[in-house]
Amino acid sequence: LQKILIVLHVTTCVVVGKTLIILFPNAMKRYILKQGEKSRMNNNPKFSYENWGPTFFSFKYLLFVLKVKLKRLEDEAYEGCPAPNTPVVTSKGEVLHICDFMQDNRPLILNFGSCT
Repeated sequence: LQKILIVLHVTTCVVVGKTLIILFPNAMKRYILKQGEKSRMNNNPKFSYENWGPTFFSFKYLLFVLKVKLKRLEDEAYEGCPAPNTPVVTSKGEVLHICDFMQDNRPLILNFGSCT
C-alpha cells in the first residue's frame, strides 16, 4: 500500500508540474530557479538553468524520484542502534554506501534536515 501511495503521489506531482510548465513557463522557471537557490545548485558556475531546469518534471525525473523514494522504504533507523549503510551516488555516478566514506578512527558526521 505504501508503494502504491508513493507512486501515485510522485506521478501526480510530476503531471501537475509538467502541466504548469506548459501553461506558465515563466512562472515555473522562477519557481525552479528558487528551488535551485535552496539547494545551492545556482552557485555552481558550470550549471545554468538550461542545463538542469528542463529536466524537472520529465519522465527521467519521475523515474529517478520514484527509484529514490521506493529505495528509502527499505531504510530503517532506530534510536540507539547502528544507522543503515544507505547507498549514495557520487557526482561521478558511482554508487557507494555511507560506510565507504569512513576513514581510520575519524567520526563520520551526517547532517540531516529532518527525519520523518
